[in-house]
Amino acid sequence: MEENEEQSQLILKKGNPEGDSFRLHMVTWNVATADPPDDLTSLLHLNSPKSTDLYVIGLQEVYSGPLRFVVDTVLDDPWSRLFMSTLAPRKYIKVSSIRLQGLLLLFFSKIEHVPFIRDIQATYTRTGLFGYWGNKGGVSIHLSFYGHMLCFLNCHLAAHMKYASERVDEFEYIMDTQTFDCKKAPRIVDHRLVFWFGDLNFRIQDHGMHFVRTCINNQSYHLLWRNDQLLMMRKKEQMLQEFEEGPLDFQPTYKFDLNSDTYDSRLYRTWFGFFGKKRKPAWTDRILWRLRPKVSLPDEQDENKCGLDTKMIKQLEEDEEYPLKIRQDLYTSNMEYGISDHKPVIGVFTLELRKMCETPLVRLQAEGDWSADIDAMVLYSPLQPFPSSTWDWIGLYKVGFSSVSEYITYTWVKDDEVAFNEEVIQVYVSKEEIPVRGGQCVLCYYCHTLRCIIGISEPFKVHESKVAIEEGLVPDKINGLDKTVASEDLWN
Repeated sequence: MEENEEQSQLILKKGNPEGDSFRLHMVTWNVATADPPDDLTSLLHLNSPKSTDLYVIGLQEVYSGPLRFVVDTVLDDPWSRLFMSTLAPRKYIKVSSIRLQGLLLLFFSKIEHVPFIRDIQATYTRTGLFGYWGNKGGVSIHLSFYGHMLCFLNCHLAAHMKYASERVDEFEYIMDTQTFDCKKAPRIVDHRLVFWFGDLNFRIQDHGMHFVRTCINNQSYHLLWRNDQLLMMRKKEQMLQEFEEGPLDFQPTYKFDLNSDTYDSRLYRTWFGFFGKKRKPAWTDRILWRLRPKVSLPDEQDENKCGLDTKMIKQLEEDEEYPLKIRQDLYTSNMEYGISDHKPVIGVFTLELRKMCETPLVRLQAEGDWSADIDAMVLYSPLQPFPSSTWDWIGLYKVGFSSVSEYITYTWVKDDEVAFNEEVIQVYVSKEEIPVRGGQCVLCYYCHTLRCIIGISEPFKVHESKVAIEEGLVPDKINGLDKTVASEDLWN
């Protein structure tokens, strides 16, 4: 019996030997301080028959005027709110985000994957004005996805034709200086998979304006590739050589007249009254990726792996036991949006990986009937060891919530613990914190150390308060849920 249980645990740990596929939809867009469009359907391919597992959106030049920026530090900015309100009804939540002035990075996941996205950290690096100003730089999100360490780096690098080398220097500086509190992947290069994207600002040099526009009109993009600065730099810079990029089979995404598909047609007046040149089209907006190079044995015959340190041996074993592959399915621009002088760029990828974990760290459920008329109980069971702390909490969310911070109420796990044994722990929730109007809800266990949700309950019904109904309380003046939003259809 014990032998069968051990075999089951081994299978559970190793996951599906064939591996699983996940669809990743990425967007990079310099929005040039514009307000969001009315509809994101085309940008996010919401009508696609293929289901997306993860969305990663990197924006540059989000409006960051003094008053707006102060408001955005307290509340979500208009762009984040639009993405959240668009994706939440489709069962995605915002798992993480980070902003540095105009740089914004958003990470969304299907609800079913959320308990397996762990150790979430975010950081930033300024490169504008000698590193003291945040108008240029990089923001990144680091996380573990089913045990595989991923990093997403959104950059806005130095502008203008002549600063190609400076752009590479800025990128290398960001790569060298960003670190994470993680033994497995303390630096960007330590991650199993890295995505580097944003307004990288590399231009098409040497070719004249007429030749560039003729190639674009004829869709002869390949004639421009050898003079694309990023492709040129990748031939001589070792760090860039480790990154891959799909073919630039779409027209350059910069620079357009607003609300049009016409490349820059305006005349620019300089400081001394002279007119400057129109901006030459360029592929400034890019998406690249880097799979961590495989560790190679000093001698193919050396089965004892002599000459490798402990970290390299662990990497080699991980590569062999838990393979990770990536395929780019789409790399294109979206010409429908004209609010900026840049067009958004979309990259769709398939990640094929073998899961290192198959079960959440915690299983939890609501005990009995819930309403604001009686104190409630949450039951949770640790399924695997995890770094619990006094800062762990369990949140009550309406079905269809859009982010981790959108809880109705929460309870501190350790403070409100009332009974426990080795298998099940009871946590108390005061009736004063339960919504009077009720609705469809879920419970989420948030682990402070891992910075993530590690368990989500099945949906359950919070009943309307009978006391509130009898006393004739006005619904819009009490704490509660909007039943038109919190419906079972959002979950099922």
